[in-house]
Amino acid sequence: MIDNISWVVAYPEILLLVMACVIALVDLGVKTPLRGTTHALTLMTLATLAILLAMYANTGQTVTGFGGMVVTDPLGNWLKCFASLAMMATLVYGRSYSAQRDMLRGGELFSLSLFSLLGIFVMISGHNFLVIYLGLEMLTLSSYALVALRRDDARATEAAMKYFVLGAMASGFMLYGMSMLYGATGSLDLVKVFEGVGAGVANKQVLVLGVVFLVAGLAFKLGAVPFHMWLPDVYHGAPTSATLLIAGAPKLAAFAIVIRLLVEGLLPLSFDWQQMLAVLAVGSLLVGNLAAIAQTNLKRMLAFSTISQMGFLLLAFVAGKVGDDSSNLGNAYSAAMFYAITYVLTTLATFGVMLILARRDFESEHIADFAGLNQRSPVLAGVMAICMFSLAGIPPLVGFYAKLAVLQALLASSQPVYVGLAVFAVMMSLVGAFYYLRVVKVMYFDAPVQTAPIEATPDARAVLYVNGLLVLVLGLVPGGLMTLCGQAIGHLIP
Repeated sequence: MIDNISWVVAYPEILLLVMACVIALVDLGVKTPLRGTTHALTLMTLATLAILLAMYANTGQTVTGFGGMVVTDPLGNWLKCFASLAMMATLVYGRSYSAQRDMLRGGELFSLSLFSLLGIFVMISGHNFLVIYLGLEMLTLSSYALVALRRDDARATEAAMKYFVLGAMASGFMLYGMSMLYGATGSLDLVKVFEGVGAGVANKQVLVLGVVFLVAGLAFKLGAVPFHMWLPDVYHGAPTSATLLIAGAPKLAAFAIVIRLLVEGLLPLSFDWQQMLAVLAVGSLLVGNLAAIAQTNLKRMLAFSTISQMGFLLLAFVAGKVGDDSSNLGNAYSAAMFYAITYVLTTLATFGVMLILARRDFESEHIADFAGLNQRSPVLAGVMAICMFSLAGIPPLVGFYAKLAVLQALLASSQPVYVGLAVFAVMMSLVGAFYYLRVVKVMYFDAPVQTAPIEATPDARAVLYVNGLLVLVLGLVPGGLMTLCGQAIGHLIP
């Protein structure tokens, strides 16, 4: 580990901040409806960041800066690289949709997207309670504005208000939990908190109460039951391009802060927080899958699907440490990282199809809107079917391998309770298959109700095809990405 090279640690964040400000200024002189100059500059910035971060990650170095408050390591660099790529795909998919709804008239979509990505970067790199919290607030404040970007749409405004009120409550939970942990350990630095908790000198009751509030805040950000109330309404009410901005890259940041806070900072208390996560996972799998069955709106269905998927993700964290046995940590957390990355990849393609099918006066957000899609566009129907099969966990797609990796981590513990959780997760996946396959049935076996030609920009189609192909290819040959996740976690947990 290399200590206190502050500017090296913050290069990606500095570049992103500077370019976000430059793009906001350049946009003042752009008059075209599609904001071509602003769009190109944004994509160039994101591509440069992704390349830079991949190069950093390949060095395998862990570098700290700003007095240990910020860290750059392979885990963080890969997550930031994938978040940059996810943001690129989101903006390509959503450009035409946003222009048709006057969401590009001021160029705020691009600058707010970059500031939300900056928040994601800070969350991923934070090694101090307050730094992580500042990154979280930067992301959430940008997200509130993105949801409300259609100022004349009452549904979007209502969704933004719900998101703001519940988000503020969740932030309060998290901040209160951090303050209690600070009071018990005397430090905001994750390394010192880890050492203080491990030494056993802190008051155990205060620590556990602080962890309860912290886990509650994390559960809200993940959308886990019972802190899921905001998710269906925000997904449904927000413009679809803004929904994807919430559903995509921020999930990688949510995974990162679970790793930073609970694993790097509070692993000695794993017995306590793993039980909490197990309850959240069971509730999320149950409520998410059962509620999704009743949905006719695809965005609401995907919101409840997200809740169940996050439940599956949390199961990997539950399986990490068994008593004093830490041998399963790397296996479990690498499975969680693989799950988070592949879930975001599949979500991008799913919403990408919805955005391509949308028109100026047509949202394409109901399941019935996809009726007969195979007759209108076999390729789009094929990509959507691949995504639905992947989310359902059907081989040989990447969603199957992601679920299998989590189940293997649970079974490797050899604990009857964890084996029971694995069986329950499989049963809930069977329930979930119903509503995913219903979308496929509608696309291939129902008569078309939409006859308008499908108009999509060449770049959106190209990105969608690559996106869908990755969902298939990574399911057939998952070894490379799984090895990358294992190595990233291995640098974190020797």
